[in-house]
Amino acid sequence: MELSTEVQMDLHRRMVRIRLFEEAAGRLAEAAKLPGFLHLYVGQEAVASGVCATLSDHDQITSTHRGHGHLVAKGGQFNEMMAELMGKSTGYCKGRGGSMHISNLDVGMLGANGIVGAGAPIAVGAGFANKYSDNGNVSAAFFGDGSTNIGAFHEAANMACALKLPVLFICENNEYGEFTARKDTMAITDIVDRAAGYGMPGVIVDGMDVVAVHEAAVEAAARARRGEGPSLIEAKTYRFYNHHGVQNLGLKYRTDDEVAVWKERDPIFTFEDRLIDAGTATRVDFDAVWAELRADIDTAIQRQLLATALRNG
Repeated sequence: MELSTEVQMDLHRRMVRIRLFEEAAGRLAEAAKLPGFLHLYVGQEAVASGVCATLSDHDQITSTHRGHGHLVAKGGQFNEMMAELMGKSTGYCKGRGGSMHISNLDVGMLGANGIVGAGAPIAVGAGFANKYSDNGNVSAAFFGDGSTNIGAFHEAANMACALKLPVLFICENNEYGEFTARKDTMAITDIVDRAAGYGMPGVIVDGMDVVAVHEAAVEAAARARRGEGPSLIEAKTYRFYNHHGVQNLGLKYRTDDEVAVWKERDPIFTFEDRLIDAGTATRVDFDAVWAELRADIDTAIQRQLLATALRNG
């Protein structure tokens, strides 16, 4: 698939928006400016960006406890998202959803979810409604490797396939469920092996390559819109930070070498190098994107902090 310059730059922009939002949220959490837990999406940006660039605002997605990246990729705005994380009434959910249950129906984000595996049945419900209404929309469920050990995932997959619903199952396999390695919780190596048991096609993609994810999502979405049913995409990816927050809190469950190897495959920087080598963009182009979006997130943060200061007198 030959992607236009416009599409490639859009994929890059989505990833940078996620990275800057997440890094900023992490700094605020460390400074005790955000309440509750914070599960960062840094490192996995290619998955949300590659999939959501395939979808329209009318298509729906469901998410996980690590859901900021999905909402940003789907079109969530920094100001309303940051307000939600700070528990403000100006947030997308009036401050009641917070980090783990943030949603925005206007762009088809049906919600992050603090319950492991709970997003898949919701996406299937949306898929059933889409098929019943014959509106041409699809729904996509994002979930981690650990979610595929949960009964809700299996029931959702079975129903989606039995009814040929327009659903995309997107497994973000980052090899860890909280602090436990995938290899210690399941006998199989590849999550995609489970797809055949339900009668749907499955494919493994490099989750650090936004183009590979996007191409797989385009094919799966087209198949779903044709009425041919769901697909499973397993994106092999990696989160750069701890299960929650930025610090490891003394829990050494991954080696420094392992983390370093994955960071060398940073989905944003490797994509930038690729586009520069191809002559699609220049370093100046990318620096301009980073500067623009960094200013946007800084403005959103300062606006929310100022509102807090004024409220507290």
